[in-house]
Amino acid sequence: MRRRPALSTALLLLLAGCASANDDDPEAGDHWRPRPGTAWQWQLSGRLDTSVDVPVYDIDGFDHTGATVAGLHEDGRKVICYLSTGAWEDFRPDADKFPESVLGRGNGWEGERWLDIRATDVLEPLMAERIDMCREKGFDAVEPDNMDGYRNETGFPLTADDQLRYNRLIAKLAHDRGMAVGLKNDLDQIPQLVDDFDFAVNEQCAQYNECADNQPFIDADKAVFHVEYELPADRFCAESRELGLSSMLKKYELGVWREAC
Repeated sequence: MRRRPALSTALLLLLAGCASANDDDPEAGDHWRPRPGTAWQWQLSGRLDTSVDVPVYDIDGFDHTGATVAGLHEDGRKVICYLSTGAWEDFRPDADKFPESVLGRGNGWEGERWLDIRATDVLEPLMAERIDMCREKGFDAVEPDNMDGYRNETGFPLTADDQLRYNRLIAKLAHDRGMAVGLKNDLDQIPQLVDDFDFAVNEQCAQYNECADNQPFIDADKAVFHVEYELPADRFCAESRELGLSSMLKKYELGVWREAC
């Protein structure tokens, strides 16, 4: 929710040094799979700065056009489409399509409420439309946010099984459209979901001493895109490099500023 509510070390360092956005697994199928150590930029607010010299950009799917995505592609970047799939946002153009019955408690961000992820008859077509939008704009992957509602006070009696079913549904929607998809946070379910997702996105695992929980993704040769907000870089970068995470320090508003490991 834009914040938090075995390979050898030598091999991980080698991967970090040689990974790039175009370093796809030829056996992986027809969608992108970023590898451990791939550098990235995550910008969800402010005027987009496309000058950061990294192979991967993660940007808001609604806020940016296909021309923006095409421009990043021309610069050799892969582009991830940020979407909220587990929470409703009152400022999105499709907000009126969500019936009140699936809207739960606020998730801590203004204008946002948790969704009843059990109601897949309602949510699946809405999320399919959003992911269609990402595909039509040319994005390479989807970052679905708010994927751990069952661990929060949503207003609905969500279970771990509910979350697994929903997260796998979102992954399938992306894969059916030829796009990669990342697991956002949801650390407890990584062992069950690592095979369904192509990379992970994590917030503040160092602050909460949880970064090793991402190991299944690294072991599967899949990137873990990681940010911290409150710890200085010298408190987490050494561990990040050892684990093979793609880590950087950001501010909560996720603007241009970054300090990469």
